[in-house]
Amino acid sequence: MTPQTDPRAGAAVKAADRAHVFHSWSAQDLIDPLAVAGAEGSYFWDYDGRRYLDFTSGLVYTNIGYQHPKVVAAIQEQAGRMTTFAPAFAVEARSEAARLIAERTPGDLDKIFFTNGGADAVEHAVRMARLHTGRPKVLSAYRSYHGGTQQAVNLTGDPRRWASDSGSAGVVHFWTPFLYRSRFYAQTEEQECARALEHLETTIAFEGPSTVAAVLLETVPGTAGIMVPPPGYLAGVREICDKYGIVLVLDEVMAGFGRTGEWFAADLSGVVPDLMTFAKGVNSGYVPLGGVAISQRIAETFAKRPYPGGLTYSGHPLACAAAVATITVMAEEGVVEHAARLGAEVVGPGLRELAERHPSVGDVRGVGMFWALELVRNRETREPLVPYNAAGEANAPMAAFAAAAKAHGVWPFVNMNRTHVVPPCNVREAELKEGLAALDAALSVADEYTE
Repeated sequence: MTPQTDPRAGAAVKAADRAHVFHSWSAQDLIDPLAVAGAEGSYFWDYDGRRYLDFTSGLVYTNIGYQHPKVVAAIQEQAGRMTTFAPAFAVEARSEAARLIAERTPGDLDKIFFTNGGADAVEHAVRMARLHTGRPKVLSAYRSYHGGTQQAVNLTGDPRRWASDSGSAGVVHFWTPFLYRSRFYAQTEEQECARALEHLETTIAFEGPSTVAAVLLETVPGTAGIMVPPPGYLAGVREICDKYGIVLVLDEVMAGFGRTGEWFAADLSGVVPDLMTFAKGVNSGYVPLGGVAISQRIAETFAKRPYPGGLTYSGHPLACAAAVATITVMAEEGVVEHAARLGAEVVGPGLRELAERHPSVGDVRGVGMFWALELVRNRETREPLVPYNAAGEANAPMAAFAAAAKAHGVWPFVNMNRTHVVPPCNVREAELKEGLAALDAALSVADEYTE
C-alpha cells in the first residue's frame, strides 16, 4: 500500500485524540502522539506520507507484521459467521485456537484458559497457583514487567509498579542473572547463574517455603532489557520450585510465538513450567487475546472444584479466529525459523558491528527478533546514558537518540537506557539492514553524550 498524504485528516485525528483520549503511562499534557494513517508489513506511515520501519512491532506484538491478508480474511470470515458468543459454550474458533496453542506449548501444558490480554493472564495464573498450593506469596524479579492491572503491576519489578505498590499484594521481589550489571559481583556467566540461584533459594528460605505459592519469571525479560538467562538458570529455578512444592509460572506474553526464534522461549532451555502466560504474538495483536497454558497437575485441582474466575470475552471468536490464522501462517511461512536465522545471521552480527563503532553502546544482547542495545556514557565504568527512571531534561540524551532514529525512518522502542530491536518476526532481510543503518546514524547522536 502506498502512503497517501492528507494533512487535514491527520490534523482532525490529532485534535480528537488530544481532546478525548487518555493515554497510558503518560502525563497527558506532555505527550504528542503521532497520527497514524496506515500500516502494512513492517511499516506504518503518517498523514504527511512519512513512512517508518517499525522496530517496536506495535508493543512487541505484530509478530507477522501489519495487515497480513490471510489473518484479515479470517477475521472477516468469522465476523460473517459468528461475531461473538459466550465463553461457556464450545465454539469452533475457540476450540481450534486452543488446540493449535496446546500443540506448541512445552510438556503437558494442554489446557488453555483464554483472557483478553497479558496482564489478566498473569492475574489468573497467580490466582491458580495460590489456589492450587493454598499459599499466599509470589516471588517475581526485579527488572521485569508483567502488566498494568493491580496484581500484575505489583508483580512488576520496575518503576511502573511504584505508584500502585501498597506493600500488601503478597509479592516478594528478587534479583535474576544479568552479568552486565551483576548484583552478585560475578565475573562469568557461570558464576552469575550459580549465585543468582543461590540468592533465589535463600530468599525462599527466609520468606518461608511453605508460604510461597509461585515463582513468576519472564522467560526472557522484555521491556526490562531483554536479558537472555544464562545456560542452566531456568533449569535451576525449576529444580528449586520442585524441591519446595512451588509452582513455576513463565510469562511468555512478549517472548512467545516466534519472538525468540522458537515457538516459546521456554524451548530454548527445555524447561517446562506449571503455568505459562501468553498474549500479543498469539494473533499478532489483531484482536485482543491472551491466556494461560495449564499443566495437567494444576488442571486436576479444578477438575471437581470450580475455578473462581472468568471473563465475559474469554476466547472471543474474532480473536480466536485471528489466532488460528496467525499460527497457521507462521507454520506455513516458516516465520519462527526465519526469525531464528535472521537473528543469528543479520541482527546479532549487525548490532555487534554497531557496538564496535559507537562508544555509546555498552552491551548487545538478544536472540531471534528480540534484541537490546544498552546505552552508556562511559564503556569502562558502564555509567548509564541517563539515570535510572530518568524524565524530562535528565532523559534528554535518550530523547535525542529516539528523535534521530525517527528522522532516519525507523521507529525505535526506547526504554530507560536501552533501545530494543524488535521488528516483526517475518521482517525481510533488506528491511532489517535498512533499520540497522538508521540506528547507526542515530547512535552518532548518542555518542555526543559519551565521555
